[in-house]
Amino acid sequence: QVQLVESGGGSVQAGQSLRLSCAVSGFSYMNYCMGWFRQAPGKEREGVAALGSDGTIRYAPSVSGRFIISKDNVPNTLYLDMDSLKPEDAAMYYCAADAWYCRTPDTFATGFFGFWGQGTRVSVSS
Repeated sequence: QVQLVESGGGSVQAGQSLRLSCAVSGFSYMNYCMGWFRQAPGKEREGVAALGSDGTIRYAPSVSGRFIISKDNVPNTLYLDMDSLKPEDAAMYYCAADAWYCRTPDTFATGFFGFWGQGTRVSVSS
């Protein structure tokens, strides 16, 4: 049974940093795409960053240069390092995984990701 468990969310001031973690268990696919998505109240879920088993890395333009996605194999954990946070970054952040390479285009199409975590909330005050 695949489980994705996010942690690391919290309340920060604009300009500060946070590191989100996603502990992955039961996911043993050699080919994969793992990503971070976020959803603010009243808005659609949007892709933030994705990392593929073939080395592919994608960022949404709104976070490029400020966020970094990475992964450790032991333990199997996906990270999102967020710097220079802005009030518009405030949202529920979700970890997601798919048992295939990251797709191009449409890397952040939510329908391609079969496994999702429950989310961790990030608040950013100005």
